[in-house]
Amino acid sequence: MNRPEWLARLTQGRPTMSAGEAEAWRRLEESVVYFGGKPVGTVASMDRAASAQNYDQVFTRDFFVSAVAYLLRGDFEIVRHFLTVTLDLQSAERHMDCFRPGQGMMPASFKVSGEGDEERVEADFGELAIARVTPIDSGFWWLYLLHAYTRASGDESLAKSEATQRGIRLILDLCLPPRHEMLPTLLVPDGSFMIDRRLGVYGHPLDIQVLFHIALRSADGLLDAPADDPLRRAVREREAHLAHHLRTYYWLDMAGLNRIYRYEVEELGENAANQFNIYPETIPTWLFEWMPRDGGYFAGNLGPARLDVRFFSQGNLLAILGGVADASQAEAIIQLFEDRRDDLIGETPLKLVFPALEGRDWSLMTGSDPKNAPWSYHNGGNWPFLLWQFTAACLRVGRRAFAVEVLDAVEERLAADQWPEYYDGRRGRILGKQARLNQTWSIAGPLAARCLLDAPDKIDMLTFGEPSRPASCDAGVLAGAGEPADTRGEVQS
Repeated sequence: MNRPEWLARLTQGRPTMSAGEAEAWRRLEESVVYFGGKPVGTVASMDRAASAQNYDQVFTRDFFVSAVAYLLRGDFEIVRHFLTVTLDLQSAERHMDCFRPGQGMMPASFKVSGEGDEERVEADFGELAIARVTPIDSGFWWLYLLHAYTRASGDESLAKSEATQRGIRLILDLCLPPRHEMLPTLLVPDGSFMIDRRLGVYGHPLDIQVLFHIALRSADGLLDAPADDPLRRAVREREAHLAHHLRTYYWLDMAGLNRIYRYEVEELGENAANQFNIYPETIPTWLFEWMPRDGGYFAGNLGPARLDVRFFSQGNLLAILGGVADASQAEAIIQLFEDRRDDLIGETPLKLVFPALEGRDWSLMTGSDPKNAPWSYHNGGNWPFLLWQFTAACLRVGRRAFAVEVLDAVEERLAADQWPEYYDGRRGRILGKQARLNQTWSIAGPLAARCLLDAPDKIDMLTFGEPSRPASCDAGVLAGAGEPADTRGEVQS
């Protein structure tokens, strides 16, 4: 199929575009998938030397990166079509063995097959994935993309349509009803987001909580309902309490480490300082030397007697964009990237998780997964697609020069290496052992980063104005939202 004009002009309009960047846009064009003659997404990879497996599908979380690049260049059609196709798939009947999950889930991926009258879209909600992992993050990415699309294009008709409003409510149906939990965070199984293999990311992993927060802020702006609508009030209340919880209990800096180091344990009652009964001995000694005086970050996970002090780049960067991080926390996160550049940026940005699990920890927490060997893949690998998040976060805190420096240092190498999926090694020097080449989000991430640097005002489509105004349980809900609502039985659409 011939490329339409709106795709052909991607490589036009900027005289300073390098040959490598122009080639990246051409590769991104080649990844486009069509349905009914319309562009509906981009495949995960175009590595023709490797077996397709499911890399020839359109993944929700992967396409978000491509979508950011397209929105920044003013090409809205492919994003709108992706949103409508996945919205249609949300209502499709599906089952896992004999169990049929409720509506509201967005697909992990979809594939266009057949031709002509036989052309169809086939979705995967996790029932075909390795280990049958559930894509809990897909609905959150979809809401975030709808928010970004609406802001970038100015087109409110899609968001306000009856079908879209129903889709938003169905996603919220899965997140907001009463459950067996006393916390505002979302309880999930292992492998429920980008890290879709065992890596100790079950429970309340940071990435999911931050994406959940972004989804709530997106839904609040997208719901076509008055401020006193029970569902909108429930969204605002949950978002405010979630922001308070993350800022209070997940945040780590030197002051926090010193406090944890002196914790008493086995405390009971309302006045307990160590509310999650964290044993100071579980904090690794390396962290006290590694934490910069002016840096800080959100911990990777939190639960009873459990504080995962690994640094998760995506969760922390999205915390800046979504407003979980307040101004001082946002600056501390970027300062940490600068002060620990060798560890978190390395030679090919960015480290997904630091440090890697090794030895007995690796064996127990990954099930001795060879793909997640120490300093490889999810377990300490370096992922170029994160460059768009890093650049956006730097712009958010006024550190444009830092973002330019990091992107300039890596663009030519990525093009020479044919945009690998990830890099291995402590500093990301080695091409990933099982990395696909021409990985679409590795192409789109740096392109989106460059577009943001060229037009930093467009970052508004990825943010929500001021950081969240958190509310503790004693504070009720956000000002102007009224008293906390009893939404039992009212969340269902």
